[in-house]
Amino acid sequence: MSKTLSVVGVQWGDEGKGKIVHLLSRKSKWIVRYQGGNNAGHTVVFGGKKYALHLVPSGILVPGKKAVIGNGVVVDPNALREEVRMLSRRGISVKGRLFVSPLAHVILPYHILLDVLREEGGRGIGTTRRGIGPCYEDKVARIGIRIVDFLEPDTFKALVDKVLKVREAELSRSMPIRKIRAEVFKGYDSLRRFLKPFVADTSNLLSRALEKKEKVLFEGGQGAMLDLDFGTYPFVTSSNTIAGGASAGAGVGAGHLNNVLGIMKAYTTRVGRGPFPTEKFGTVADYIRSEGKEYGTTTGRPRRIGWLDLVQLKLALQVSGATQIAMTKLDTLTRVHPLKVCVAYKLGKKKLTSYPPSRSAIYDVEPVYTSFPGFSGDISSCRKYSDLPKGARDYVQWIEAELGVPITIVSVGQDRDQTIVRNKKAVWL
Repeated sequence: MSKTLSVVGVQWGDEGKGKIVHLLSRKSKWIVRYQGGNNAGHTVVFGGKKYALHLVPSGILVPGKKAVIGNGVVVDPNALREEVRMLSRRGISVKGRLFVSPLAHVILPYHILLDVLREEGGRGIGTTRRGIGPCYEDKVARIGIRIVDFLEPDTFKALVDKVLKVREAELSRSMPIRKIRAEVFKGYDSLRRFLKPFVADTSNLLSRALEKKEKVLFEGGQGAMLDLDFGTYPFVTSSNTIAGGASAGAGVGAGHLNNVLGIMKAYTTRVGRGPFPTEKFGTVADYIRSEGKEYGTTTGRPRRIGWLDLVQLKLALQVSGATQIAMTKLDTLTRVHPLKVCVAYKLGKKKLTSYPPSRSAIYDVEPVYTSFPGFSGDISSCRKYSDLPKGARDYVQWIEAELGVPITIVSVGQDRDQTIVRNKKAVWL
């Protein structure tokens, strides 16, 4: 059995990865975030309690597990400190269990300011305004500041001054550079002291863990359709969200990554701007949004609602190399009649079965649907696949056959225990 498992979203994010990662963490030793930042939001519910995490891997909620924030993540020190404090208040200690790569880049106040300026100045794409994009932008431009730099006061001060000089023309439209610099250094010493105990050579830690055949779970943020290369560019995030990003983002050899669990909803949602071929409006969309509590964990924004899209999913599963699927939110579709699934697109007189790379074409396509009668009844208490109504089982099995990837987990509620496992051996359960 593989000693690694990568968990990735295969839609536009918000697929319910936090719950699934938390569930799988019980049989894992290490849980690793490898990309994104506090723009991601993972909600976990168990024991009647709800936890919303943004940077710390959700496996931290399982006693004794070790969590890693890899080099591919961008870290807002203030946000991380608040998250650690929240966990502490709720009786969860991260001491000796949370490790942060010194090579991860740091989000600073000017990154957030740039993000807001662009969103409000007509250049926005619907970001979370957390500074994620500008931080990755600095990383690629080779003017970024890493955790290791943040911990060295002289190095940090010199690098901040360098970046502010480069970004002065844009930043000074909002406020004087001296004020921005003051904001950067506000509470700096306290943040540096907070971060230092968590910093470790995480690539080496994970390599040693794999040598000892300890199980490592890689937790992706966002979803495949927000991937910088394969997503709906330019309405994407600033990192590689697909499973391949785990190797570079965690410092683990690609040969270790051979088992990928794709997380998909039983329908589709999206937050922010960008193309969404199966988007639905009206009574049905409002019902699904209400029943599924479809509001962003990070921003609280209402999510856009659409039918399941097999054209989109086939692309996402292909580029992520998914070996199995977890379907979430099946319970939300109870009493929706009929259910629809997009099986192809029409572009003019052409029928497309592959997702088009053209940014204009994807706005012009019309979905081609197959309909199902749907199902009724409260399925949230089902714990065996055979307990589901026939209509629900037919829906799952038809999708599985069309995608050609086994659906090994079906989630029927937000709580960790509201989960049906169809193949325990495949998913470590």
